[in-house]
Amino acid sequence: MNKYSFTLKAAVLLSIMLAQLAGRFRTVVSGEDPERGDVPGWVMITLMSAVLVAGILAIAKPALEGLFNDAMGRVSQPEPEPLR
Repeated sequence: MNKYSFTLKAAVLLSIMLAQLAGRFRTVVSGEDPERGDVPGWVMITLMSAVLVAGILAIAKPALEGLFNDAMGRVSQPEPEPLR
């Protein structure tokens, strides 16, 4: 094992811990809520999802109507009379 491996591992661990501590300190000092999120990003995702659903529905509407009408026709048709 390299004689510097422990020192290198300790330095990496210390730098990660300091980065985490600095991030938390920055959040506390600035007064920001870390759970707030990115509102414009969520709005964009919601609008893009709505447009995607509307586009798929516009393309698939005739096929979906056909499937629905066929299913309703099969459920609502009268039973055939038994053969004698």
